[in-house]
This record gives sequence, C-alpha cells and structure tokens, in this order.
Amino acid sequence: MIYYFNKSLKIGFDSAIEQITNELKKEGMGILTEIDVSKTLKNKLDVDFRNYRILGACHPPSAYKALTAEDKIGLMLPCNIIVQQIDDENVEIAAIDPIASMQSVQNDKLGEVAIEVQAKLRRVIEAIH
Repeated sequence: MIYYFNKSLKIGFDSAIEQITNELKKEGMGILTEIDVSKTLKNKLDVDFRNYRILGACHPPSAYKALTAEDKIGLMLPCNIIVQQIDDENVEIAAIDPIASMQSVQNDKLGEVAIEVQAKLRRVIEAIH
C-alpha cells in the first residue's frame, strides 16, 4: 500500500520549502512543526546528511473535526510533508496520504476528513513547480 504521494523537481531546496508554505496557506493550512533532519543528525550524531526537512502541516477545521470524532487521532496529526535533496539538481516533495494513514482507524467520520485533507495536500504538491 502506498502511504504517500510525491513529486520530484529541478528546483532549489529553499525554493521548495517556500513554495510549499505559500501553497499550504492558499488551502487554509499552515506548518505547525518543522524538523531539520540534516541539522539534527549533525548536532546529535556528527554525521552529514542531505537536506531533509519534515513539515507538520495542519488544516485547523479538519483537525478539529478529526479530534472531535476520535480523541486519539492526535497520534496521527499533523499531516507530514517531507522535502529532501535527491542530488545537486533535484528535490523530492512527498506528503502523507491521510486516507492511508487513517484507514486503520474504524471511524467513518475520519474518512470524510481524510478525503478533504488528501485533496488539499494533492493540490499543494501539484502546485509546486
């Protein structure tokens, strides 16, 4: 089962982060968390790792619906997006598929929220160029 959707582009890493942030705003979403994996690995393990960032995206109305439908769903929130440097010219952007991630929870109300958020995340990924 594929649990994400992605896109590879010939753009700069910082440009990808900026575009994602702007496209999320257009969908009424924002970034709640940002983890710079390469920086963390350098600080904690003194190893060099490619540019790799995990962005925790949230659509507050959908998060509210999900949390009121299933009190433990916070374990699966926010929706993660990764941006990683593949090589000198290519960046990959990938987003969790909320339908796949919430499928294990047997709650029809969550399915409705997952469909809505999936559509938003797909539009964000598709808009990056």
